[in-house]
Amino acid sequence: MDIQNKRIPEAEFEALRKEVLAQWPTGKDVDLEEAVAYHKAMPESRNFSKKLLEAKKARRTLVQPRAGVPVVEEHIKLMQYLEEHGEADLLPSTIDSYTRQNRYEEAENGIAESIRLGRAMMNGFPAVNHGVANCRKVVESVNVPMQVRHGTPDARLLTEITYAGGFTSYEGGGISYNLPYCKNIPMERTIRDWQYVDRLTGLYEERGVSINREPYGPLTGTLVPPCISHAAAIIEALLAAEQGVKNITVGYGQCGNLVQDIAAIRTLEELTDEYLQKYGYSDVQVTTVLHQWMGGFPADEAKAFGVISSGSMIAALAHATKVIVKTPHEAIGIPTMEANAQGLRCTKQVVNMMADQIFRADSLETEKEIIRQETRCIVDKCFELGNGDIAVGVCRGVEAGVLDVPFAPCRYNKGQMLPCRDNDGAVRILSMGNLPFTKDLKDFHNAKIEERAQAENRKASFQMVIDDVYAIGKGRLVGRPKY
Repeated sequence: MDIQNKRIPEAEFEALRKEVLAQWPTGKDVDLEEAVAYHKAMPESRNFSKKLLEAKKARRTLVQPRAGVPVVEEHIKLMQYLEEHGEADLLPSTIDSYTRQNRYEEAENGIAESIRLGRAMMNGFPAVNHGVANCRKVVESVNVPMQVRHGTPDARLLTEITYAGGFTSYEGGGISYNLPYCKNIPMERTIRDWQYVDRLTGLYEERGVSINREPYGPLTGTLVPPCISHAAAIIEALLAAEQGVKNITVGYGQCGNLVQDIAAIRTLEELTDEYLQKYGYSDVQVTTVLHQWMGGFPADEAKAFGVISSGSMIAALAHATKVIVKTPHEAIGIPTMEANAQGLRCTKQVVNMMADQIFRADSLETEKEIIRQETRCIVDKCFELGNGDIAVGVCRGVEAGVLDVPFAPCRYNKGQMLPCRDNDGAVRILSMGNLPFTKDLKDFHNAKIEERAQAENRKASFQMVIDDVYAIGKGRLVGRPKY
């Protein structure tokens, strides 16, 4: 295995950079020093890192949607609407599926068709095709910071274009944009390609421009135990820090149990700081993001607002630095901009109401300690497998099932760990697979699931998993059978 967690040497990076920028004609417009000057001339109100750190200091939760359409003028209209009518604190440009797969010719056709038909024929904003100048038009059209959100295994050219275009935050990583998204891409390749993204971020940082990096927290978004997403986020943070990234937002996808979700957000920041300090990255600023419910949504809009409100409350009580907001149209498809704005306003109302409230529960500290122990088991085992190199270790860890993402499509993911809920709705582990847990942790999960099995008068089985996957769409948390 030729990958390692070492900063990419300058000469090697420059050689790679020439290849990357030559992948599509818009790459020729990227000039690093000119882009740095552009960033430095931007108002501070458009700097993602700065706004996050201000919110963290004030213990205030910022709200951010997902959104993107293919035509520049329509995308600008959408962003301005979400800023004004949605009251968004932060804005995204969600990238289309063609760009995510580096299929730029098809993206070009999609833009042309969208213009010809007068409606969006793609599910996002094709930033590579639009190029640096058009990205700057988007960034300059609003007064809040903008982030690139996507799902791209090889995001190198997209990073170059959007950084030069003035975006100040970038989502994704070699684990979180591989295992949940791809079928046949080896971990070594995505880790290496995302080291490029992080090194480019580091180059901007070294020139006085702070760009926020955000590992994708929810992973597959379906019954993901906190320790799995925590381990992935921590490892991606360590890989980013080695390449010079200084501002990192680690994320978690709402699972639905109030105590577990609050414990997860609070331990996520704590554990990320712990590992960054332990391995010598003491100058990295860490913030958190809660992703509202990523599973199936009720089709009824009133019920959907209930799901959105629950995520908003958890984000506020956990003091997440920001929350990624869903819409009442989640069950239908891509939301209208009006529905997107409704989700934002609903979230902002709840966040503002809960901002000064403190959540305490007897079980919170217990849950936090369980998450700490589980996460350390996984991350430490990956370091062991890599003989101290986390880039090597995570590749071997995924292969061995030490880091095992539930329901992931990637053939390199072991897929042996199986989660379900306990009697209180917290996500536990039904089948351990090769997770490197202690006997005490295994006994804890077995006891929690057996408690539910007895309460429901049935055996613990895969049927529980199926029931739980569909539960919230049916207005429940735990997928209890009807007897």
